[in-house]
Amino acid sequence: MEALGRLSLTLEVLPCFPYIMFSPSMADEEIILLKIDIYTTPMCPYCDAAKRLLDQKGAAYDEIGIMMSPERRGEMEARSGGSHTVPQIFIGDIYVGGCDELYALDGQGGLDSLLNGGS
Repeated sequence: MEALGRLSLTLEVLPCFPYIMFSPSMADEEIILLKIDIYTTPMCPYCDAAKRLLDQKGAAYDEIGIMMSPERRGEMEARSGGSHTVPQIFIGDIYVGGCDELYALDGQGGLDSLLNGGS
């Protein structure tokens, strides 16, 4: 999994970071924060719905607006294997897909697992 970095924290501060990945090989106090990217455009109801679900899960994400940064569209298409619609969502190094795939993953119980470091 792609990680933002490693932090040494006590369990008392973990509520600030609801989606973390624990590894048995790490020290008990060490965590890895997952990076979540969502590519969006303004006025996109599917983008809003995907962000709303991630917000409900307490997941922090980086929103990449491809309308204001058109060079990022090529990056999005390359990462997603050619998809050109928005949103396109990545959790760690896992390509989730768009809004429909995100909600389907949640409906199958896989989103919480993925956000907690599963695959």
